[in-house]
Amino acid sequence: MSHRHRHHRAVGAAVAATAALLVAGLSGSASAGTAPAGPAPTAAETLRTDAAPPALLKAMQRDLGLDRRQAERRLVNEAEAGATAGRLRAALGGDFAGAWVDGAESGTLTVATTDAGDAAAIEARGADAKVVRHSLADLDAAKARLDEAAAGLNTADAPVWYVDSRDNSVVVEAIRPAAARELLAAAGVDDSLARVDRRTERPRTFYDLRGGEAYYINNSGRCSIGFPVTKGTQQGFATAGHCGRTGASTTGANRVAQGTFQGSIFPGRDMAWVATNSQWTATPYVLGAGGQNVQVTGSTAATVGASVCRSGSTTGWHCGTIRQLNTSVTYPEGTISPVTRTTVCAEPGDSGGSYISGSQAQGVTSGGSGDCRSGGETFFQPINALLQNYGLTLKTTGGDGGEEPGEPGGTWAAGTVYQAGDTVTYGGATYRCLQGHQAYAGWEPPNVPALWQRV
Repeated sequence: MSHRHRHHRAVGAAVAATAALLVAGLSGSASAGTAPAGPAPTAAETLRTDAAPPALLKAMQRDLGLDRRQAERRLVNEAEAGATAGRLRAALGGDFAGAWVDGAESGTLTVATTDAGDAAAIEARGADAKVVRHSLADLDAAKARLDEAAAGLNTADAPVWYVDSRDNSVVVEAIRPAAARELLAAAGVDDSLARVDRRTERPRTFYDLRGGEAYYINNSGRCSIGFPVTKGTQQGFATAGHCGRTGASTTGANRVAQGTFQGSIFPGRDMAWVATNSQWTATPYVLGAGGQNVQVTGSTAATVGASVCRSGSTTGWHCGTIRQLNTSVTYPEGTISPVTRTTVCAEPGDSGGSYISGSQAQGVTSGGSGDCRSGGETFFQPINALLQNYGLTLKTTGGDGGEEPGEPGGTWAAGTVYQAGDTVTYGGATYRCLQGHQAYAGWEPPNVPALWQRV
């Protein structure tokens, strides 16, 4: 039997095992073996899309042109699409070429593959199949070569490059096309993999030295709190690295002494965290419009095309969609990578603020171009990479996140950041991670089939 035939038989078997679950929802577990009592939770239930508050839904309606029901349905569909895409990524292996959602309610999930023989498996899970030339692994590798080559070049005139799954290419956006060609040549990226697009604006960090709300750095610059976090018993918050260097002091919006930057990386990455004093308490909320609390119940990474909303101290709540995940961007201070590119607007002072999809934390505001009057784009530093780098635990309402699981035990551990494809053991079984997230008590692999698949 050929390798290709063996591969299709494996994919077909995975689909056959899950076909009956399509009636109940795309996030159902495909695994045999132990499972929690009662029906498995759907992806929307796991990711608490019902926790989206009125303020966030209103911002989605305003910025995405939806009504209330469409906004609610969109969050549910995006949760289910992420789980389905994760399962198909695992089943397709090296053929997988990316996934994204489309439509006002994100009702269409498309999964790309390099093998036309995978189409039936994709469609059996309720997704549209797109056959393309390059795998996601090949595109990611080409983008990594661009990152490496950029370290030795001035990329001010070719400031943005990323993997575009929809177009099955690596895209370089350039103010001067010759600069993009220079970067592609230095990286040895073939023309068949790449596309050059023109852009007119240079991205910048949204850092404000004029003073205002949120928190202040060394009693001068202003940024926005990202997400409350803990590190053991120490409380604090995640924010952008360009907001302050390690050792810089912060005061709150009320000008009361607040904390100190414990770690900061910029450029390269754009991540930092501040440890606060005993006067400040980490809560599982993001500040919403009108002072409402927006619940944070986890940090499951959203899919390309999914809705995402941002809270910042200058412009408040604004929403848009995720355009690309694996993006590099050059600011005047240097290049950072990887960040996520969005259609959400922002302005100076919004830096460091929260990006959230439904009730799932996504990242902290880095920079972008344009503004919230004429429109623009933004880039955020993914929160899971930040949590992992500094050993932090996101404060959530979905579990305390700090407890080790009791029996039946295994290598799975609450507080750990897992990426798609990671494997753990729990209760004598092995599980594969379907979507990147930080684990919490209550999110043990058998309990959340939207995040883990038994293998």
